[in-house]
Amino acid sequence: MSSFNVRVYGLLINDRDEVLISDEKEYSTMFSKFPGGGLEYGEGLIDGLKREFMEECDMEIEVIKHYYTTDYFVKALFFDGQLISIYYIVKNISPINLIIKQKQFDFDGDVEPLQAFRWVKLNELKPDDVTFPIDKHVVELLNKGYEFS
Repeated sequence: MSSFNVRVYGLLINDRDEVLISDEKEYSTMFSKFPGGGLEYGEGLIDGLKREFMEECDMEIEVIKHYYTTDYFVKALFFDGQLISIYYIVKNISPINLIIKQKQFDFDGDVEPLQAFRWVKLNELKPDDVTFPIDKHVVELLNKGYEFS
């Protein structure tokens, strides 16, 4: 029997053409990703993404449009199954009250889970700025201007 892990992420781009990146440390592992996470049972994609932004960023968002869904096989890293990730372009509908850091993994404190946010200019964004393979693919699509304008 196969199992699937469905994850949903938001590409929040500000008026300076910068995308929000979340740096995190959990289970002694550090990683950088777009805000978002796992879908909970019984939850729709949009509701799950809105919940994730409230949990991670304390921010209400509006989903503007679908950007990308995984269209190739990706084995999940943390369990035996297949990973499916869905990305949306989003905008904030409540103020952004995050503490924005300038460098990667600049955490306040040392009790896990840890999280810090930073803006990265779209024209400087590189696949190595994020950790996970599907995020790297999305960065490559962003670099090509895929469905962005």
